[in-house]
Amino acid sequence: MCMEATVNILCYKSKTLANGENPLMIRVCKDGKKKYLSLGISVKPEHWDFKKNEPKLKCPNRKHIQQLILNTKVEYQKRLLEKAVNEEEYTSDTLVEEQQKTKIKACTVDSFYQTIISDLKAKGNVGNSYAYLNSYNMLKSFNNGKKLIYTFSHIDVSFLRKYEDWFRERNLKDTTISYHFRTLRATYNKAIESKVVSANKNPFVQFKISKFSTKTQKRALSKEEVWKIIDADTSNRNSDSILAQDIFTFSYLCGGISFVDIANLTSANIVGDRLIYARQKTHKPINLKLCDKAKNLIEKYNQYSKEAAYLFPVLHIDRHTSPMQKKNRVHKICHAINKELRLLAKSLKIKTEVTTYVARHSFATVLKRSGVNIALISEALGHSDLATTQIYLDSFENSQIDAAMANLL
Repeated sequence: MCMEATVNILCYKSKTLANGENPLMIRVCKDGKKKYLSLGISVKPEHWDFKKNEPKLKCPNRKHIQQLILNTKVEYQKRLLEKAVNEEEYTSDTLVEEQQKTKIKACTVDSFYQTIISDLKAKGNVGNSYAYLNSYNMLKSFNNGKKLIYTFSHIDVSFLRKYEDWFRERNLKDTTISYHFRTLRATYNKAIESKVVSANKNPFVQFKISKFSTKTQKRALSKEEVWKIIDADTSNRNSDSILAQDIFTFSYLCGGISFVDIANLTSANIVGDRLIYARQKTHKPINLKLCDKAKNLIEKYNQYSKEAAYLFPVLHIDRHTSPMQKKNRVHKICHAINKELRLLAKSLKIKTEVTTYVARHSFATVLKRSGVNIALISEALGHSDLATTQIYLDSFENSQIDAAMANLL
C-alpha cells in the first residue's frame, strides 16, 4: 500500500553557509525516498532547537521564521489532501516539483533581493545591481539593521506607510523617496512574476508612488553660457580641467551624449565623419554627423586611443576589463570632471552648477529654444519615447510663459 508523504522543515546541519549559519530545508519523505529543498533562510545552530525542530525563543526573527514554516507546511498539506481525494499517485520529487510550479514559493524578501543582485552582477548589469543593493540596504536600515527575514506578504499598505514615515523623519526629499519606492515596487513585481507572492497582495495597487513630487529644477545653460565654457582659455589650468572642458564640449556638440557613453567610445564608433553608437542606458542606436570641432577633440586624444583602445582617457582596455571595474572607473572620473566643471563655471561667473549632465540638457534646451521639433530632439538624445523628452524639457519654460502673459496687456 502506498504511504502518504510527510513534510517537515529542519535545520540542515550537514551544510554550513559562509555566514556560519545552516539553511532551513523542506524535507518531503515518501515511500522511503527523501527530497530536500531550501526554504530560502538560514539560522545559526545555537538558535535552533533540534529536538523540537523549531527556532529557539532567543532566535532572531523567530516569529517571521515560524510564520514562514507554518505557511509552507499548510501549502504542502493542501497539496497532499488534493492527492488523497483524487487518489493520485506521486513521488517526493514530483510533489516538490508541482508545488514549485503552481504554488507560491517559500522565499524571504532577503533571499529574493540577494538573488536579483547576484543575477544582475553575473550578467554584467552592474548599475542595476547597485540600484537593488541600495534598495535592499535601505530596507535593512528600516528593519533596524536586521535581515529581511519575512515574506513579501508582510509588505502591505501599512508597511509602506510606515516606510514613508521613516523616510520623512529623516528629512529625505521626495525624489529620493520615490527612487527607493520605485525600486521596491520593481522588486515586488519580480516576486509576483516568480510566484514568490500572489498578485492580489500587491500593495502598490493602492499605495500610489505618483504622489511623490519628483520634479527637479531643470539645469540648462543658455547658448552664450555654453560657448563661454567651450571657448574658455584653459591653457594655464591642470590636465583634469582641460579634460573636463573637452568632455563638456564633445557632449554638447554630439547630441548631448552622456558621460558613460563617451567613456565607452572606441575607434569602431567612428565611421567616416559620423559617430555611431548604442546608448549604454537604453541600447538605442545613435547615428550623427561629427562637426569639425568634435573631430579635433577625437584627434587630440589619438595617442591615448592607440594605447587604451578608447577614444577618451577614462577607460583602458588592459586595466578595466570587468563590468564592475568599468562602472567604478567611470563613476570616479565623472566625479572628478564635475568638480573641475564647477570650478571652471565659477571662474567664468556662470551661476548654474555645471556638470556633464548639464551639457546634455543644454544641448536639448538650446535646440528647443531654436524651434527644433521635439521629436528630432528626442531622437538625438536617444530617448525611448517622446514622453521622456517632454519630461526632460518640461512643457514650457518660464521665459515662454512670461512672453505669453505679455499679450494680456
